[in-house]
Amino acid sequence: MDILLVGAGGREHAIAWKMMQSPLAGKLYWAPGNPGIPQAIPVSAKTPEELAKFAQSHGIGLTMVGPEAMLCEGIVDLFRERGLRIVGPDRRAAQLEGSKAFAKDFMARHGLPTGKARIFTNRQEALQYLEETGAPIVVKADGLAAGKGVVVATDLNAAREAVESCFEGAFGAAGSRVLLEECLTGEEASILALCDGKTIVPLASSQDHKRAYDGDKGPNTGGMGAYSPAPVVTPALMEEIQSRILQPFLKGVQEDGLYFRGIIYAGIMVTAEGPKLLEFNVRFGDPETQAVLARLDSDLVEALVATADGRLGEVTLTWSPHPAVCVVMASQGYPGAYPKGLPIQGIAQAEEAGCLVFHAGTRRDEQGRLVTHGGRVLGVTARAATVRQAVEKAYQGVSLISWEGAEYRRDIAYRALQRES
Repeated sequence: MDILLVGAGGREHAIAWKMMQSPLAGKLYWAPGNPGIPQAIPVSAKTPEELAKFAQSHGIGLTMVGPEAMLCEGIVDLFRERGLRIVGPDRRAAQLEGSKAFAKDFMARHGLPTGKARIFTNRQEALQYLEETGAPIVVKADGLAAGKGVVVATDLNAAREAVESCFEGAFGAAGSRVLLEECLTGEEASILALCDGKTIVPLASSQDHKRAYDGDKGPNTGGMGAYSPAPVVTPALMEEIQSRILQPFLKGVQEDGLYFRGIIYAGIMVTAEGPKLLEFNVRFGDPETQAVLARLDSDLVEALVATADGRLGEVTLTWSPHPAVCVVMASQGYPGAYPKGLPIQGIAQAEEAGCLVFHAGTRRDEQGRLVTHGGRVLGVTARAATVRQAVEKAYQGVSLISWEGAEYRRDIAYRALQRES
């Protein structure tokens, strides 16, 4: 079948790379795509309406949506109305990511373990609450903010600044409501799962690195690297996550009458009291997807079709026992302002060294050169027999790639390395 993939980043490149290994895959149309897979056919359609028309006119058998914004706009509703197969939740269910207040209410009603939170639409009331509760505290813009609308404030000054920033429009409409949330302590893990409304099937565990600098310092980013599996997610803990989070999530979807045939991402904090939910995303995580799909031995297209058709119970996923590590190479200045259009060298050499190089923010310039075009530019991913070997292989690939001012963390997977040693 011909496939339409929506998105342009490293997550979508990894999905495209894995899809193209399937015997079910015909032509791959990519809207808008990136230079990572030259044989993918770029599509200029941008809106849900344009994409639906394209899927109809080209006989697309499966549409996969990467970015959350398109899901929150209701692309799944539109495709379903036209009888088109698509993976993802509808507009209402997508609010599990589109509104942190919606997600918190869902968690509370269905008994999912999470931190206490209060929601504010008034700046002064939020600031007064800060004075009463103190720090540390987590400040979250309610809506979509490209992974940057969350501040873990260790002192009151930082908390006040974060609240002021939200209400002053730093995140646009996303910050018109603000959540002030209990600061949970422990180790984070990312649990991705396929869900068709009747069955939920977890993928391999992973852990990402959200802070910009080594040692988990600096501002939050969209993710500076990831690895899979996350050793903190032991078999016993995974059973607990299944029973306390994934199955109650599935039951909640059913009780609320939500249409959910897609990917649910549960951001988990492993606390002294057990796993607690930090957030939901309603799509593949980025950069976790690069590490997770590098370990998937099963047919991704088959699994996604079964998810969209409500037949997920028929699918069994198999995984490589070998860990995978993804190191994100970013533009100088990210997650703040950064330059664009800088020539990139060395990708072919990194691939020859055994790495997968997923394009996240690249384009071809007028001369046909590959240049930087985003904050996160590349995800250099490697799989090996041990975490240490995978880390060494990924960083060897990173060392072979260059552009002016390229930045990356040098401690990706450090928690896994500590456990391994």
